This record gives sequence, C-alpha cells and structure tokens, in this order.
Amino acid sequence: MTAALPASVDVVVSGAGVGGLAAARALGASGLRVLLVDRRRTPVPTAKGEILQPESLRVLDQWGVLDALRDTDARPVDRLAIRDRAGKSLLRIDYAGLPGPHRQVLCAEYRDLCAVLADGMPDTVRILRGVRVTDVLRDDSGRIAGVRAVGDGAGPGGTEVHARLVVAADGMSSPLRKAAGIAADRDEYPHRLLAFDVTDVEVDAELSAYRTDRGLCLVYPLPRRRCRVYVQVRPDEFRAGGTSALDAWCDTLLADVPALVPVAGPLRASLHRRQLFAVSRLRAHQLAAPGLALVGESAHAVHPMAAQGVNSSLVDAEVLATALADQPSEDEALAAYEAARRPRLDHIATVSHNATRMITALSGAPKLLGARMMRRTAANPRLLRKTAGNLSGTDVQPLTFVDRLYQLGLLVDRHADRVPAGAQGVNR
Repeated sequence: MTAALPASVDVVVSGAGVGGLAAARALGASGLRVLLVDRRRTPVPTAKGEILQPESLRVLDQWGVLDALRDTDARPVDRLAIRDRAGKSLLRIDYAGLPGPHRQVLCAEYRDLCAVLADGMPDTVRILRGVRVTDVLRDDSGRIAGVRAVGDGAGPGGTEVHARLVVAADGMSSPLRKAAGIAADRDEYPHRLLAFDVTDVEVDAELSAYRTDRGLCLVYPLPRRRCRVYVQVRPDEFRAGGTSALDAWCDTLLADVPALVPVAGPLRASLHRRQLFAVSRLRAHQLAAPGLALVGESAHAVHPMAAQGVNSSLVDAEVLATALADQPSEDEALAAYEAARRPRLDHIATVSHNATRMITALSGAPKLLGARMMRRTAANPRLLRKTAGNLSGTDVQPLTFVDRLYQLGLLVDRHADRVPAGAQGVNR
C-alpha cells in the first residue's frame, strides 16, 4: 500500500538526485522534518556527477559517508592534465600540494553517491518516489508555504503539503523555480557531448582532457575496471545508424585522437551504451525567494569539463543547512544562503566557462588564445597552484586581471616561482 503524503512538514525537497538527497540529509540532521519527493519511481542511470573535487570529499567526510563511497571502488585521482591528441602533456594540475586532508579527486558512480547519501538518512527524513510537485502554495502575504503534489500517495486531485521551507532540487528545467517566479539565464554550447561507459579497461589515475581538432575528449577512471569517455561532437554529427556506421565513426575518432588507441577495443564494444547530451550553462537570477531555496542544477549548471556541478550541489546543501541553524528565521537564513553562495557560484561559473572555451574552441581567436593561455599557465607554478585551488574548491583565490595578462603573455610574472612551501602543481 502506498503511503499517503503528509499534510505538513518542516521542509519539502523536490528532486532526489545528489542535490536533493544532500539537502534532505543536511536539513534532517538538524532535526527538521523533511519530505523528499521525486517524480521517478526508480533512479535513471546517467553519465553525470562522477568527479568529486576535494571540497566535496570534505563535505562527505563531515557527513560520515566518505568511507562508504570509497568502498564502492571509487577511484582516487591526483591530477588533471590537458594533453594534445597524441597524449603529450600541455598543462598539468596536481592536487597533492593543496592544503588540508583532502588532496585528491574521487571518481565515483553517480548512483553509488546517491546510495550512500540515502543510506543512513536521519529518521526525520521521509523519501517518497513517484510523486511530482506541480505548484507552490502561498500564504496571504505571498510567501511560499508548501507545494501541491500528484502521484503515489496523493489524492485524486493532488495533495497540498504545507511547509516552512521548500527546496527546489528538480533540475535545470525546474518547475518549482518557474512556479516561484525566479528567472534564469540558460545558454547552450554550440556542441554536444557523447558519453561512453567503457568496461573491462584500466586507465591512468588522471582526469585527461585531450585538446584536439574535433574539440574536447575527456577520459577518467570509474569503479569496477571501467572508464568514462566524453567526446565533443557537432549537434548534427552523430546520428543513430547500423554497426558499420558506428564502426566508421569510431575509426574517425581514433584517427582524430590517437591517444585513445590503447582502449580502442573496449571503446568499440561500448558504442551501444552511448549517451548524447546537449550542454548548457545556467544561472538563476536568485538562489532563494521567501519560503523557497534553489540547490543544484535548478540554480546553476556549468560545462562538465571543469567537473564542478555535483560539487556545487553538495556545498549548496551544506551552506543552506548551516544558514538555517544559525539564523533566527527561515527567510533570514535564505538571505544568508544567497549572500554566502552567490559570489562562489559566480566564480565557479567563470572558471568553468573559461576552461571550457580553452579546450572546446575549434577555430579562430578563442582557439589561439586558449593555446597561448595554456602555455603561459603551464610555465607558471604560481598560476598552476592558484588554478588547482580554484578547481578543488578548498583554496579559492580568483585569478586577477593582472593574472590574466600573465596568462596572455602581455606581462612578465616576476613572482611565478613563488608558491607556498611544499605546494606542488608544476607542469611535467
């Protein structure tokens, strides 16, 4: 028998991806009664959220789930390298010299991350699947005061669930964000990404981003002797076809990116498991409205190249829970959440977009400037150290206007070799 939706709770969270699960866990741990709902009855496998930066590892460690995630055979990675089509290093960012105990990336399966967040969820959290939020409820002042939901456990006309706070973790198209009247800017990149789940293969413990004439090719290890391969494609390039068409496309890919030849056999065997993604960046104009908070992709999305999406979602949940614990009212907490997260998210968006353009540009000034900036950054230990801190989230120091001039070679950085004692990040 399906459980009925409650009439009231402290918090309703819509969306049971990583952002929603993290928000429910963090808020439930503070004693709030949380209802987490998701329109899907079962999670959908997807090639996303697999690269966890050191800041995420700090959050997961603090919540007591990091060891459980490591036990899923999540793969530790020490560095991110940008390479040419044949595998020659163009720029290498090492994490070993970062401050704090978490100085690695962890490559995990998205469903494993969701599972460890759901396991051991506080008793104050209730998860119901097959439930879709259709609208927000408002009180006499116009403040959001709950949701209307349909699906399993709801009445024939839907059920009203009243709450002190609603959390929208329902993705980039976020019906809740739209119902709350929060606008968002969404821009689609002029390419798509084709994702392959390559099995029975071992690759280097590295995030390898190959800069090729076709754009980005990203490779990194996954649990259980697998790896992920992302390939940049034109929107009209890849069409479903028979085996011969797929083999011909793969031949062209291997010719374009010779560094992939060692995994050619397993890659060909994975062609039938491909996923094709449009790639967008999104920025909501607000992270909160009276009675409602946005977390994860309902508020922000960036290109997968910089591996920041799932990390931002986890920290959103942490900061929101801290704000609610520290402030005397929900709406003061929401204002504190907005003030704390907006500058960091805008910084992440800038870093991600700049890194993406550096790798994915196919021609013209963006490609030439990207190559120049990579060369200058690779030769500057101080900038490498800053970049590692910014990507990791554990030592954020935004690049200055003068740093950009150094990257472009318009100024000479006389302090290029000045990095903290013991810090690494030099190009090899």
